[in-house]
Amino acid sequence: MTTYHLDDSQPHAFWDNSLPPRLRIKSGDTVVFETLEASAKQVTPHSTTETLRTLSFDPIHPLTGPVYVEGAEEGDTLDVEVIRIKHKGWGWNAVLSGFGLLADDFKEPYLHLYRLGRAYCEFRKDIRIPYEPFCGVMGVGPREAGRFNTIPPRQNAGNIDIRHLTPGARVWFPVLTPGALFSCGDCHSAQGDGEVNGTGIETPMSVTLRFQLIKGASIPELRFLTAPGKPLTVADKDGYYVTTAHGPDLYKDAQQAIRYMIDYLSEYHNMTREQAYCLCGAAVDLKISEIVDAPNWIVSAYLPLGIFAKSPRRGRRAAKKR
Repeated sequence: MTTYHLDDSQPHAFWDNSLPPRLRIKSGDTVVFETLEASAKQVTPHSTTETLRTLSFDPIHPLTGPVYVEGAEEGDTLDVEVIRIKHKGWGWNAVLSGFGLLADDFKEPYLHLYRLGRAYCEFRKDIRIPYEPFCGVMGVGPREAGRFNTIPPRQNAGNIDIRHLTPGARVWFPVLTPGALFSCGDCHSAQGDGEVNGTGIETPMSVTLRFQLIKGASIPELRFLTAPGKPLTVADKDGYYVTTAHGPDLYKDAQQAIRYMIDYLSEYHNMTREQAYCLCGAAVDLKISEIVDAPNWIVSAYLPLGIFAKSPRRGRRAAKKR
């Protein structure tokens, strides 16, 4: 078993099964991937909101790879163990014009920079989000010929934004093309389920993954195991403040639940609506609470109170006022 290193000097921002592999490995080998943050260096630790006005989506999701796994062929499964993910000191998330769950609500861009520590991501002095890193994009080469952008998730996985793929998790990908052609990037230091504003805490990272090939074990799409012995989030020790929305359209319900959460954060935690939207993307989990009692469903937005320096239980006050 060998450990390899791939630098971030040759990123690709697309899926294409004809792209030559940068590395060939055997089952059991480990690869350390150096990854750029999602904007491909358009955003830096010194950027301001003005940077976003000229942001190009063309290089978004710069991926490191592909890695060719010897012996991998269609019908096999690629088992990827997440060993370690290490940040490089900073991250960002943002309101991007025309993008995200509430694209029609926010017309102007806003950039929020984070200082990263060993265990926390600092939103501001009194708000610290646990450092729970993962790759927003992990995937194998697609079955179909041609070049595909990385924005939507696909059968090859890709832009999955599953925040529980932290170190200790195991992820299984269907092999769709010879060699599997695995790539990864778009790393996040933290993210709420749903990535509602279109960004997690976007961060350049060093990602260590171990690969095993499972011959003849076909799966239709990505599957995973979360890290054993670890809670799904370390921020839940103080409970959650939750907003809900109902209706016959889950997407609209999700939008309304987040609007209610932005109302709450703006009023009770002294932040602008743009800042509140960014915090929702970084820390608030969307959940389908009920989907069986037609004609209306329930979507809930969970804010972990553990991220606040002081965690006052303001639910009764908020509910009473409204």
